[in-house]
Amino acid sequence: MNKVQPHSLFTDFDIDLFKAGKHFRLYEKLGAHLIEVDGVKGVYFAVWAPSARSVSVIGDFNYWIQGEHSLQVRWDSSGIWEGFIPGIEKGTTYKYKIQSNNGGIITEKADPFAFYCEKPPHTASVIWDLEYKWKDENWMETRKVTNALDKPYSVYEVHLGSWKRHEKENRFLTYLEFADDLVQYVQETGFTHVEFMPIMEYPYDPSWGYQLVGYFAPTSRFGQPQDFMVLVDKLHQAGIGVILDWVPSHFPDDAHGLGFFDGSNLFEHPDRKKGYHPDWKSLVFNYGRNEVRSFLISNALFWLQYYHADGLRVDAVASMLYLDYSRKDGEWEPNIYGGRENLDTISFLKDFNEAVYYNYEGVQTIAEESTSFPMVSRPTFAGGLGFGMKWMMGWMHDTLEYFQKETVYRKYHQNDLTFSMTYTFSENFMLPLSHDEVVYGKKSIAGRMPGDEWQKFANLRLLYGYMFTHPGTKLLFMGSEFGQSSEWNFEGSLDWHLLQYPYHEGVKRLITKLNELYKTEPALHEKQFSPEGFEWINYSDHQNAVMSFIRKGNKPKEDVIVVCNFTQVVRANYRIGLPKKGKLVPIFNSDDTTFGGSGVQNPSKLLIEATPYDGRDYSAELLLPPLSVTVFKIL
Repeated sequence: MNKVQPHSLFTDFDIDLFKAGKHFRLYEKLGAHLIEVDGVKGVYFAVWAPSARSVSVIGDFNYWIQGEHSLQVRWDSSGIWEGFIPGIEKGTTYKYKIQSNNGGIITEKADPFAFYCEKPPHTASVIWDLEYKWKDENWMETRKVTNALDKPYSVYEVHLGSWKRHEKENRFLTYLEFADDLVQYVQETGFTHVEFMPIMEYPYDPSWGYQLVGYFAPTSRFGQPQDFMVLVDKLHQAGIGVILDWVPSHFPDDAHGLGFFDGSNLFEHPDRKKGYHPDWKSLVFNYGRNEVRSFLISNALFWLQYYHADGLRVDAVASMLYLDYSRKDGEWEPNIYGGRENLDTISFLKDFNEAVYYNYEGVQTIAEESTSFPMVSRPTFAGGLGFGMKWMMGWMHDTLEYFQKETVYRKYHQNDLTFSMTYTFSENFMLPLSHDEVVYGKKSIAGRMPGDEWQKFANLRLLYGYMFTHPGTKLLFMGSEFGQSSEWNFEGSLDWHLLQYPYHEGVKRLITKLNELYKTEPALHEKQFSPEGFEWINYSDHQNAVMSFIRKGNKPKEDVIVVCNFTQVVRANYRIGLPKKGKLVPIFNSDDTTFGGSGVQNPSKLLIEATPYDGRDYSAELLLPPLSVTVFKIL
């Protein structure tokens, strides 16, 4: 009997969709699937390799011998090779041995659709299933509301390999151990979401996961696929959303990966000016090839379907959008209109976002996009790319640049902060203080702050208070929430011992309080993407380095007043204009002793006087603590 039996999971309609770039569930067809044919259990294999002369499945079960189990090519010119091999069981390791029509080149490749991979440095795929009984029904049923753009969105960015390590055994924690420790910690600190830096299988630890080979497999460094499901499940049960970093921008040229897959430029663009990334020495997907578009969009939907992800943060979007990104003259060619935009990418990203939002309620896509490309987070029907949010890189750079300055010079640079409000509402912006800002000699966020120890931590508390009261959603990289002193080291653990020191513990308490404030004060999230949600009181007091503004929600009575003092000078009798009569009640002070501050504070109630100021009919005199953010409500 033939070792490989003819069998197919594909219909003619599947093939038509695949060729048209509109098949977004390829993971149900391509790859290795445990099935039963005529009462016999085994595995159905299907792989796309249109330039192949022959394709064999090799693995433990046939001693890795080419030709023992040869797949058959479909008759429909789809380039798909397939077949059923009886008797193969879950846990079997395998690869595809491909002999190409291109000069007889032979490649040995991991399965692009494998659900599980060997632990690096081993490179084989592993037969696996995705069976799991989820317990997050309540979260999934209410996600459409809790994950909406008018709700608090405070993201804790995590690199699993270095968040915390097992001290005694000096190893990574497992997904199951994270399901206890990480979930409890995120609950304690009050973040609404966790964003995992790429957890899809990657061969090289120093890439931090951004050089993927196993697009459909959570990395085996931390356990099995179902173990990662447990982690997501536990986060959901704790009311915490999960965002996954997704990398459709490039991939490595490792021998077992997607590069030169069937002896041809199958996944990567054949023109090196479009298919090779000079910064990362990696390959770039061919976004104009329909089958590649199906592969990538299927991959995005896969994580939403099988791992219940609540959002995808798309890495390096700027590198995808521009043909001249990181390229010199002569290293790129204009599009058909003479421009620098990659038209294939624009079309692909629109298709991707439409597929995500059409198929899954309550999810969000977030673009890491650092240029002024228009309408990234606007709907495709309005001419936008269709993302839910976009990282506000300009705010991040300007704000960190400002905070690094000695306070005596800040009066000359206040426009570095106020400038963000000229474009804040042009996109749905997320304010990121991400992993990229704490590596490569940039210092940690705390390490950038000027002054002596007291001033450093007061500045850090001020920065976070300003960030959480500025319009937009928030993202903070792990360790920043307790004032990690050193730069991030992906090979070690965060410096958890620092929490024994009052200043570091105080920063953690501050972040916990800010997360609570962000969640409980509607004015800080209901209109966070709308100009109706923000109003300046005074942005021109450069001399004192003070600025004040109003954050507004759906109900005027819930508006909050925010006053920032960017120097260490305590300012008594500081008057600000206010919109109405009543009493001004402080609800947050970053200088509180609970957070490690000096304890300078206003009375519990301040009388608002009918004294015109700042162009308003009413005003009040405040006491501004040093290097502080103070938040008030009018009662």
